[in-house]
Amino acid sequence: MPTKNTQKNPYQFALISASLIAIGNYFILLLFYGYTSKNLIISILIFIISFIIIQYRIQGFLFKRFKELYQDLDMLDSTQINKSSISTDMDSLMENIEEFAKDKKIEIEALKLKEQYRKEFIGNVAHELKTPIFTIQGYISNLLDGAMDDKELLNKYLKRTDNSVERLSYIIKDLDLITQLESSTMNLNISSFNMINLIFNIFDHLEIKSSKRNIKLVFDKKYNNEILVSADKERIGQVLTNLLVNSINYGRDKGTTEVSINDLTKEKLIVRVTDNGEGISEKHLPRLFERFYRVDISRSRKHGGSGLGLAIVKHIIDAHNENIYINSKPGVGSEFSFTLQKSL
Repeated sequence: MPTKNTQKNPYQFALISASLIAIGNYFILLLFYGYTSKNLIISILIFIISFIIIQYRIQGFLFKRFKELYQDLDMLDSTQINKSSISTDMDSLMENIEEFAKDKKIEIEALKLKEQYRKEFIGNVAHELKTPIFTIQGYISNLLDGAMDDKELLNKYLKRTDNSVERLSYIIKDLDLITQLESSTMNLNISSFNMINLIFNIFDHLEIKSSKRNIKLVFDKKYNNEILVSADKERIGQVLTNLLVNSINYGRDKGTTEVSINDLTKEKLIVRVTDNGEGISEKHLPRLFERFYRVDISRSRKHGGSGLGLAIVKHIIDAHNENIYINSKPGVGSEFSFTLQKSL
C-alpha cells in the first residue's frame, strides 16, 4: 500500500503531464518553425488547456470509481464524499481503505472462531442428548425383550430410565434457558431482597445432596443484619445453586463449601463461593464458562447435570451487568465470586 511519501496528488499528476505535453509541443514547433514568441505562447496555451482537461478527467474518473468503491464496501454513505476531497486528500482515502481492510480482517477472524464454536456446540449438544436417549432406548428394549417379567430387573431398569429422562429434561430446560438469555428475550424481575435469607434457603434445599457427599455448606461468619441487594431473586438463586452444586460435585470428601459476602464499593458487594475441593488447572479457566465445556469428561458425566450450569451462571450475571471471577488451584480448591448491586 502506498505511503504518504510516495503517493502522488492528482494535481501533481495533471501538472507534470501537462508540462510534458507543452514542452514536447514547444520542441516540435521549435524544430519546424524556429524560435518565435508565438510558439512560446502556443505552448503555454497548450499547457493550460492540457492541465484543465487532464485534471477534470482525472477528477471525474476518480470520483466515479471511488464512489462506487465506497458503496461496494459500505464504508460510509457515498454522499459524504465529494470531488474535492478525492482530489486533494488521497492520503486520507488510502488510510480509510487500510483501516477498513484491517477491520474486515478482524471480522473474518471472529466469524471463523464463531463458526468453529458453532460446530463444537452442535457436536456437544448431539453428544449430550445422545447419551440419555440411547440409555433409555437400551433399557426399554431389554424390558420389551422379557426383562419386564423379572420384577427386580423391571424396578432397576425403570429407575435408571427415570434418571436418564431426568438428565434429558435438565439438558432441554437449560438449553431453552440459555437460548432465552443469549437472545435477550428473558426480562429480569429486579427487586430488593435479603441475600442472607436466599442463601439459607439454598443451603436447606441442598442439604441432602451435600450430606451424601459429606460436604458442609457454611457461611464464613455469622450475619446478624440483613444484606439487601437489587437483582432478580430467582435468577441469582439459580446462580448460587449452580455454583454450590458444582462445589458439592467436585469437592473432596468431608470438605467444606463456604459462602461470604463483602462490600466491594459503596454501591456494590461481592459474593464468594469457596471450596477446598479438587481445584481446576489454569489452562481450563478461560473456557470454563463455555457451554458443555468439560474439565474432565469422565469425571463430569458421572455427576449428571446438563453441562450448561456455569454458562448459565455467566449469562445471568452478564444480564445484570455485573462481573464474575474465578480463582482456582489444583489440589487446593476453587473460589467463584460475583458482584451485585446493593439495595440502598
